[in-house]
Amino acid sequence: MRAEKMASATGTCCRCCWGAPALGQLVLLLLLGAVRAALALTEQYPALSLLKQELHRQQRQGQAGGCPQAPDWGEQYSAECDSPLLHFHESDCELRGSSSCESLLSLNTEKILSQAKSLAEQKRFPFATDNDNTNEDLAIAYVLIGSGLYDEAIRHFSTMLQEDPELVSAIYGRGIAYGKKGLHDINNAELALYELSRVISLEPDRPEVFEQRAEILSPLGRISEALADLTKAIQLQPSARLYRHRGTLYFISEDYATAHEDFQRSLELNKNQPIAMLYKGLTFFHRGLLKEAIESFKEALKQKADFIDAYKSLGQAYRELGNFDAATESFQKALLLNQNHVQTLQLRGMMLYHHGSLDEALKNFKRCLQLEPYNEVCQYMKGLSHVAMGQFYEGIKAQTKVMLNDPLPGQKASPEYLKVKYLREYSRYLHAHLDTPLTEYNVDTDLPGNFKDHWAKNLPFLIEDYEEQPGLQPHIKDVLFQNFESYKPEVQELVCVADRLGSLMQYETPGFLPNKRIHRAMGLAALEVMQAVQRTWANSKVRMNGKTRLMQWRDMFDIAVKWRRIADPDQPVLWLDQMPARSLSRGFNNHINLIRGQVINVRYLEYFEKILHFIKDRILVYHGANNPKGLLEVREALENVHKVEDLLPIMKVSFATTFSSCG
Repeated sequence: MRAEKMASATGTCCRCCWGAPALGQLVLLLLLGAVRAALALTEQYPALSLLKQELHRQQRQGQAGGCPQAPDWGEQYSAECDSPLLHFHESDCELRGSSSCESLLSLNTEKILSQAKSLAEQKRFPFATDNDNTNEDLAIAYVLIGSGLYDEAIRHFSTMLQEDPELVSAIYGRGIAYGKKGLHDINNAELALYELSRVISLEPDRPEVFEQRAEILSPLGRISEALADLTKAIQLQPSARLYRHRGTLYFISEDYATAHEDFQRSLELNKNQPIAMLYKGLTFFHRGLLKEAIESFKEALKQKADFIDAYKSLGQAYRELGNFDAATESFQKALLLNQNHVQTLQLRGMMLYHHGSLDEALKNFKRCLQLEPYNEVCQYMKGLSHVAMGQFYEGIKAQTKVMLNDPLPGQKASPEYLKVKYLREYSRYLHAHLDTPLTEYNVDTDLPGNFKDHWAKNLPFLIEDYEEQPGLQPHIKDVLFQNFESYKPEVQELVCVADRLGSLMQYETPGFLPNKRIHRAMGLAALEVMQAVQRTWANSKVRMNGKTRLMQWRDMFDIAVKWRRIADPDQPVLWLDQMPARSLSRGFNNHINLIRGQVINVRYLEYFEKILHFIKDRILVYHGANNPKGLLEVREALENVHKVEDLLPIMKVSFATTFSSCG
């Protein structure tokens, strides 16, 4: 009965709408797919939905909003942000035998023919011809692409190209089908590029082909070639989508200034693009222009109120600016939209850790790992949070999980993987000394020199003849949590005084997130220094490393260093003069860059004007000593200098004049 219904349905469609050859080819292609699936038995038949891939892509972008970043073959024939043209629902039917297979085949055939008919009549596919029969055949193949039946589409196009080797639409469609099959297979990628290049040789003035080829090139890592194709497409027919696409590639290449220009041009052509506005903000963010980034993220949220990525990015920008309350509010809004948004949980957890709120940070990392068990950042930060709280058993267990994630051959190790071995060794060392008075041991002398050198320089853990720290000893218990109320009144008062003293160390400039844990540690350090000085006035001696001797200036600084180490075990706080001599001779990077390339250090930007004026004065002094005749001209030029780039021509002229006079 099912077979009779299938025959009746296809026969009716054949008589009313299509020529027999087109239908015969389609049925043959579908049968080939069905036979292949029937042989596998457990394989699910590909669902016939033109929206299948687009839905997955929109699901990924649904939280972000805006237009898709990468073009689809049908997108160029619709508005910039329109949904795809063809709509029908997926079937959940699975193959369980020939009868169900026949029913599914009948249903899918009818759908494909119906959608292809609409495509052909409106010529809504690439490079439509003037021949109705040819368009009907082409439309079927394009619907097969949209249905995920790439091999069937390739065979259909290949049959057409045997009759007409220069049928551009078939060449183009076959190239798209190869690309859709999966670029992880280099053969698919090369065949897709070959076909698209053939189209360009036949139709050199069609921007969509250059754009499509760029979409194949970019995931292969051939970014410069992809950029060249997008530039050509823009020259042929500029559009908001093309500028957005090219800006995205510049962003991936970390050329944030050029990416910003493209996103700005895209927004000028179509201002209602939340995703482009988000990326514009990110170009500001990655250059250290945090206030400008915040304004862009807010603008993106005006365009799309439920834009999770914009809230997440806004929170991170406020965090980098040092505004804890505003960052917390933005992260919370993102999580109200999606309580399982892993990136927001990760970023909020890291902010809470660096704010000194370890309990709250740990909750975020645990939730992050429930959703994404292999998240290295959350796993590392979970281990770090436990150790910072004195929970060494849980901390080292979490650290060991990070150590098991060895990078694949040729894969770059993550920062967490590089750091975790140092953290584990340092955690073991701290645990072994929990019951030892702080004055009785010294990290600088106890830890091996090569270990300290590699740790401070964040080098891979490749240390010859390194002897691991002893494992956790059962008789040494973790640090017990203490409620503030359990302390004696005098201790409570001491802690409160320490908090007030420590808060005075906070830099009230953008870029410094308040850290109440560091504040308390530095406040307690200040109190202990006072106590040590008081004892010295009475006794002039101090007990350090198990020995009693005269107190020196270094002993007071050691107290502060000790508390700083306790506050955050993630950061190596070491005396340089206690490092190996060979390590010192190679040097340590202790420079602070105000501006480096296109990146601005917002933390120290307040010093920029003072340093710029200082450099101007030095140039005048230098020029006056070596070339006094040109001093007036240089002075006038320096008056117009307001940024670093303006200094370069003057420096070049100054040095050139000096050397020529010396010659």
